[in-house]
Amino acid sequence: MILPSISIHKLIDSLTRSKASFALYRQPWTDEPILILQESREAHILNDLTDLNGKQGFLIAPFKQTEQHPIVLIRPDHRVCEWEAISETLDQFAKAHPEEIPASPNELPLVSANQAFQPDLSEKDKETYEEAFKRFIGPLQQNTFQKLVLSRCIHQDLPEDFSPLSAFVNACNNYPRMMISLCHTPETGTWLGSTPEIILSGHDTQWHTVSLAGTMPMQGDVMPTEWSEKNQREQAFVSDYIRKTVKQFGSKITEKGPYTARAGELVHLKTDFNFQLKDASNLGNILKELHPTPAVCGLPKQEAYTFIEENEGFDRNYYAGIIGWLDPQEDTSLYVNLRCMKIKGKKSILYAGGGILPSSTLETEWEETQQKLKTMLKIL
Repeated sequence: MILPSISIHKLIDSLTRSKASFALYRQPWTDEPILILQESREAHILNDLTDLNGKQGFLIAPFKQTEQHPIVLIRPDHRVCEWEAISETLDQFAKAHPEEIPASPNELPLVSANQAFQPDLSEKDKETYEEAFKRFIGPLQQNTFQKLVLSRCIHQDLPEDFSPLSAFVNACNNYPRMMISLCHTPETGTWLGSTPEIILSGHDTQWHTVSLAGTMPMQGDVMPTEWSEKNQREQAFVSDYIRKTVKQFGSKITEKGPYTARAGELVHLKTDFNFQLKDASNLGNILKELHPTPAVCGLPKQEAYTFIEENEGFDRNYYAGIIGWLDPQEDTSLYVNLRCMKIKGKKSILYAGGGILPSSTLETEWEETQQKLKTMLKIL
């Protein structure tokens, strides 16, 4: 993907520091940027995922809904594709709302995936993770849970010349298989992500979701395919839950997988579920049952959800939530918000996690989160 003109570059970066609400995203295997822009400041706040029934817009929902982390739907007052149309829309928006466009730096960085950059990784990060791992592995080995997902975050200073739009374009160019998003609202802050995991997509009567679990690093340009028993069991747990959930709402269900699927410098075990829906007006009901999937939570689901909140040791915020385009009348493409970071001024918070089973080891799980964090670190 090419970088747009300097004027549009400045406008998009400025909007991430404004009170406007917008999302810029690119679907996997395309080179088409799509902009969703809301005219008014007032966000569409929802109390429950079921409130999404019949709604249209760009969704950003948290892992756990709270007063501080609401479900937000960006209204599509403008929905345009390709840089030329995006440029015209942003120019018109800037003229109509000059108060929404903060001043931006004169100099903008060139897009490069090879800038010298040193991440702030410390021993304290690992000590904190090790303490959390001990809290998680005990109940698993006592058979209280089948699976738990333990995640972590790192606080990272951004480069002096950091540009959200340059990072977005970098991610598009580095990760063609993933959905790339740059999303900003006053309620959620600014989020940049590169996620491989669909939670719900489709149109009319034809719908799709996936089970994505199990992780290994790429071996150079070769995709490894020999999966450990731990990874296979983890994927089976997630698939079983997805299968049961889809059966509640859909018919004519077909499965493909599990198979090895690449996501950046990692590979995962993936199973596709295709199914039919008679009525697409109740997508919120399906999302409430699917979210959070065992791929980001655990089993039994509700007990794992509560355990994570009480024992993980930090706020997941919108990490492992839902992000993407919702439209029951046309195409819907919703994803789990993974491989993401929150941008706060000159700092960012990066998130990563992994499934823990009774057979899991500290070093293996720590290394998995390290590899996942590299997805976002690479584009900095």
